[in-house]
Amino acid sequence: MPSTSPARTAGRIVLGTFLLFAGTSHLTFAREEFAAQVPPWFPAETDLVVIASGAVELALGGALVAAPRRHRATVGWVVAAFFVAIFPGNISQLVTRTDAFGLDSDRARAVRLLFQPVLVVWALWSTGAWRAWRSKRLSDARPPA
Repeated sequence: MPSTSPARTAGRIVLGTFLLFAGTSHLTFAREEFAAQVPPWFPAETDLVVIASGAVELALGGALVAAPRRHRATVGWVVAAFFVAIFPGNISQLVTRTDAFGLDSDRARAVRLLFQPVLVVWALWSTGAWRAWRSKRLSDARPPA
C-alpha cells in the first residue's frame, strides 16, 4: 500500500482539483483554448478530442481526490500516463505556433513544455506510485530467507 504524508495528501488533492477544474473547463468555457492543443494530424474530430479529454480529466481528478489508499498507486500511474499521452498536443502547439492560454510566443510555448514532466512526477509522488514500485522492486530482488 502506498505511503502517505500530509504533503503527499495535499499534493494529491491539489493535483486532483487541478484536473477537475481542467476537465470542467474543457467542457465549458475553455473549449477553444483546448482545441488549439489538438494536433492537426490527430485522426479525430477536434471537439470530440476536447470533450473526451475533459471527461478523462474529470475521472482522473475524481480518482486522485477520492480513490481508496490501496488504489492510489495505480491511479498515480494512470494520471502520469495521461500527462505523457497529451504531451504531443503541447508540442504541436509550439510547432504550429498556435496561440492559446496566453501562450503567444514560441518562448512561452517552449517553457510550457518543461512543466509536463513536473506533472508526471507530481502524479507519481503524490500518490506514492513511484515509492510503491521501488519498494516492490527491492522486495522482489531480495533472496528468500
